Amino acid sequence: MDVHSPEQRSYNMSRIKGKNTKPELLVRKWLWSRGYRYRLHRKDLPGKPDIVFPRQKKAVFVHGCFWHKHDCRYFKWPRTNREFWKKKINENVRRDQKNYQDLIADGWNYFIVWECELKADFTGLWDRLAEFLEN
Repeated sequence: MDVHSPEQRSYNMSRIKGKNTKPELLVRKWLWSRGYRYRLHRKDLPGKPDIVFPRQKKAVFVHGCFWHKHDCRYFKWPRTNREFWKKKINENVRRDQKNYQDLIADGWNYFIVWECELKADFTGLWDRLAEFLEN
């Protein structure tokens, strides 16, 4: 049983953003403070990557664990309307895979930052991200 009315749940879901999320802003702030300059949300690239480095042909996606079905403790299948959510989330995952393949086919490299990586000690994440951008 949902604790919210259908109207309240609909309103809550409509407020979920796809761009400029807190995790994305955290990654962007780190990149900018280290001197990395980038472009945002390039609509002409598969999957509209959150952060793009055009000269290096590198893209960074900042994914929410729930919406992109990350295998971590933050992803749990909803208990209500299961078929709807399974279809929706599995379609997101399928679309992500296709976008990654299309980027690679166009000569791009990509890096995924998961929301859960930003909730713990993320020193290792910054090291991996810097290595991705430098190589």
